[in-house]
Amino acid sequence: MAILVIEDDIKTGDYLQKGLTEAGHHVDLARSGVDGLHLAREQHYELLILDVMLPGKDGWQVMEEVRQSSDVPVIFLTARDHVEDRIHGLRLGADDYLVKPFSFTELVLRVQTLLRRGVKHEPSTLKLADLELDPIRRKVTRGGVTISLTNKEFMLLQLLMCRQGEALPRTIIASQVWDMNFDSDTNVVDVAIKRLRAKIDAPFDQKLIRTVRSIGYMLSEQS
Repeated sequence: MAILVIEDDIKTGDYLQKGLTEAGHHVDLARSGVDGLHLAREQHYELLILDVMLPGKDGWQVMEEVRQSSDVPVIFLTARDHVEDRIHGLRLGADDYLVKPFSFTELVLRVQTLLRRGVKHEPSTLKLADLELDPIRRKVTRGGVTISLTNKEFMLLQLLMCRQGEALPRTIIASQVWDMNFDSDTNVVDVAIKRLRAKIDAPFDQKLIRTVRSIGYMLSEQS
């Protein structure tokens, strides 16, 4: 999915571009309202993430002009936290409003929610080979045998199964399962994967959890 981030703060802009790229999106970054509006008009995006306090044109102006020709989903991401600001942003046509400082995991979830609009929902039960995960009943079985997992192990497995066949960086796993900033120490991921392997893979001939060198992990039937 193509996302446009319009953010003038260098650190925040780079953080968003890196994190969302690692989450599997194509991300363009504009540092001013004028540049952001130009990109929004010239290219197709599935989502805009927009700051309010921008040079050139502020976020309110960009939002107004975008809505003149496009219904692209927009999330305001701003330090302006007054109720009046939230109301104003939503009245201009924004789909969501998130205040800084923010949780990257919460942002990713809001992005996913907006991008899923009109998209077919995933099946209630996730399957790979003889491994099954039921997110509603919070039940995991392999080869018909029920496997007991801790809450974090369940969340980790669910993430891997939702994105099976995709190499997930440790930073993305850490942010989505433990709500850790991707600058944080991610050794917890390796430890959790080891424990999950002991339950999911060790008792069975076919191994499903793969280590992807220099990246992270994936769930796949392919060796």
